Amino acid sequence: MNYKDKSVFAPLIALKYLFKDPITIRYPKEEKDVYPEGKIGPSPQYRGMHTNDLDKCIGCGTCSEICPTDAIRMVEFDDVEEKEGSTKERPVIDYGRCCFCGFCVDVCTTGSLSMTRDYIHDFLTPIEAQKEEIPEAISNEFIRRPDSKHADNLGWVTPDEWSWLELDRVKMPMLEPDERWDSFVEIVRGYSKEEAIKESQRCVACGLCQEACPIHMDIPEYIAAIWEDDVKESVSQIYNTNPLPEVCGRVCTHKCESACSIGHRGDPVAIRWLKRYAVDSLPLDKYKDVILHEAIKSYHKKVAVIGGGPAGLSAAYFLALMGYKITIFEAKEKVGGVMRYGIPAYRLPDKALDKDIDFIKSLGVEIKTGVEVGKDVKFMDLHKKYDAVLIATGFNKGRSTKVPGSDAEGVIQGLNFLEKVRDFVRGEIKLDEVPLSEKILVVGGGNVAFDVSRSAARLQRMKYGKVNVTQTSLETMEILPADIEEVQESQEEGVKLIPGEGPKEVILDEKGRVKGLNLVKCERVFDENHRFNPQFNMNQKMVCEATLIIEAIGQAPDYSYIPEDLQKKFEFVRGKIKTGEHGETPIEWLFVGGDIKTGPDIVHGIGDGHNAAIGIDNYFSKLEKK
Repeated sequence: MNYKDKSVFAPLIALKYLFKDPITIRYPKEEKDVYPEGKIGPSPQYRGMHTNDLDKCIGCGTCSEICPTDAIRMVEFDDVEEKEGSTKERPVIDYGRCCFCGFCVDVCTTGSLSMTRDYIHDFLTPIEAQKEEIPEAISNEFIRRPDSKHADNLGWVTPDEWSWLELDRVKMPMLEPDERWDSFVEIVRGYSKEEAIKESQRCVACGLCQEACPIHMDIPEYIAAIWEDDVKESVSQIYNTNPLPEVCGRVCTHKCESACSIGHRGDPVAIRWLKRYAVDSLPLDKYKDVILHEAIKSYHKKVAVIGGGPAGLSAAYFLALMGYKITIFEAKEKVGGVMRYGIPAYRLPDKALDKDIDFIKSLGVEIKTGVEVGKDVKFMDLHKKYDAVLIATGFNKGRSTKVPGSDAEGVIQGLNFLEKVRDFVRGEIKLDEVPLSEKILVVGGGNVAFDVSRSAARLQRMKYGKVNVTQTSLETMEILPADIEEVQESQEEGVKLIPGEGPKEVILDEKGRVKGLNLVKCERVFDENHRFNPQFNMNQKMVCEATLIIEAIGQAPDYSYIPEDLQKKFEFVRGKIKTGEHGETPIEWLFVGGDIKTGPDIVHGIGDGHNAAIGIDNYFSKLEKK
C-alpha cells in the first residue's frame, strides 16, 4: 500500500495500543516464559547473533552466496585444518549489513551454522583475546565459535524438514533382483530428462567435489548446464578433463560424492549419474560440434602408446587435440583394457565404452589391436619409428594367495574369469568354455571380487538353475574396500559373504581336485603404520567347501615386454614405476601412465593419461628449442 492510500486517521487508530502491554520482549531486561516446560528465555526461533560449529563447518560458502545483504564473507584461517571435502575458509559476518533473515542458516549444508537468541556481542579486547588464545582476525569480527558463552542459548536452527536444501536424492531406476540375477543386462537404467533436472537442482555449486575428483572435473558447471536443460554445454564441460565419460558415468569410484556438502545432512548429489545422463543424451555425431571449439593444429611428431586402457586412451585423446599423430598398440583383440575385459556388462555395457572410444578414434587416433609389444613388435622398434613412447599397460595380472594348494587346477584368477565371462556375454564363446562349478568360493573383498561373485552367480543360474557362491575376505563388514552397493546387491543375488577370514590351505582330494578351503580368523588387516600386515588367530578355524576357487585379491603389472637394460634405469616402488610429475622417466623419450604409475583405478588412469600427454608435449617443445 502506498502512503497516499492510507487513511488520515491512521495515527489516531494507533492510539488504541497506547495502554496495552507490549508484545515485544525487551530481552535481556525482561524474561518471558515461552516454553511448555517452564524454561525462561525468548522464543527458540529468535534470530540473533550467529554461532558456527567449526568442527562441522566445511567452508562450502553457501551462506555467503545466499546472503541478500552481502554481509558474509569467507575468510581463510590458519588454525583450521584443511581436509578432503572441506576448505580452510570460514564465514565472517558483518552485522552492519546483516538483516537477521536467517537465510544463511536455512541453506547451511552441514547444519553447523545457527543463530542465538542474543543481540548483544561482547568484543574481546586484545588482552582478552591473547589470554583466550583466539586469533585477532576472529576476535575483531562478529563470529561465533563453538566455545562461545552464548552457544547454549541457541535461536534459529533449521530443521531438515524446513530446509531449503533438497536433502533426498532422486531415486535411480534400477532392475529388481529377480529381473537381473540371471542376465547381464545393465542394472542402472539412467535418469530421464525430468529426473536429471530435478536432481541437478540439488547442487549448491560449492566446488568441494571438484577438489576431491582425481581429475578435477568442472562438476558444478556441467551440473548447472543440466539444470538449464543444456546437454550440449554439459558435455562440453565434461570433455574438458574427461574423455571417457560414458565409462565414468557408470563405474567411476565417485569420490566427488563423498565430498559433496549436501551429503552432510542428506544424500550427496548423484554426480556420477548426472554425468552419465548428459553423455547418454547427446548422439555421437553431435560430439565434434560441441567439444571441438577450434580446429586442431597438425604437427609431424608421432607417439606410440602401449596399452589401450583408461590411461592410454586418455593420453591419446589429449595428444590428438594437441595435433600429434597417435598409434595405440593393444595386445587384446578389443581395445579398452580392464574396462572391456574386467568389468561385467551389467555395470558397463560395450556400447557405452564403444561410444567413448569411437569419438577418440574420430580425432585420427590409430588403434592396432591384437599386437603384443615384445612379441609381435619389438619395443625398441617403436622408439625408432616414433618420437615418443608412452607405456600404459596397467595391472593386468592377478595376484595369488600363494597358500598351499593354490596352484591346483581348480584355483583360478578373478581377472581371467571375468575376461571369459565378457567373451561369453559377447557371444564369442559358449557357456561350457567358462570355468564354472556348482559350488564356488571367491576370495577377496574389493569390487573386483564382487564382480566375480555376482558374475559367477548369474552363470550358475543359467547353467544349474540355482546359486551356490560364497565369498570370503580378510576385512570385516565395517572395513570392506568394496562399494556398499556391491555388497548389498550381491546378497540380493544370492551370494553368501564370510568376512574377517583368511585363506590357510586349499583342500584337495586324492586326485588333486579342489574340495574346499581352510580359513582362519583374521584379527587385523593393517598394522599401526597402516601397512598391509594381516594378523591371524590360528585357533579359530573353519572349512568352506568348494569345487572351484577364484582368487580376486588384487592385481599386478607385467613388465616382461620392456628390455632389461631399460628396466634397470627405472625405480620401482611396490610394483609401480616412479616417475616425474608428468610421467617422465630417466629415458627422455619414454613416459609412463596409469596403473603402473599410480595403481589400479580408472579415473586416476584418465588423469595420468592427461598428465603424460602434457609431459610429452613439454618434451617436444624442448626439442624444438634446441
